[in-house]
Amino acid sequence: MIKTLQRHGNSQALVLDKPILEMLGAGEDTPLQLSVSGGSLIVTPVNTGVGRDGIDRAFEDLQPRYGDMLRRLAE
Repeated sequence: MIKTLQRHGNSQALVLDKPILEMLGAGEDTPLQLSVSGGSLIVTPVNTGVGRDGIDRAFEDLQPRYGDMLRRLAE
């Protein structure tokens, strides 16, 4: 796929099509790491981890099966 830069205010922008973002597993709020290697631009989604919501969901999934054991370990 060949893309050209587009003017965006006083800057130039590279617009990424939705299929490319889907292949990266990225959305409009995903932080991206940009690097250059051998004259190539490399775009990599930043692994931000599961976040607090992911931890809460995992704990809720574990609670029914391991709740008693987790309470005893916490004492």
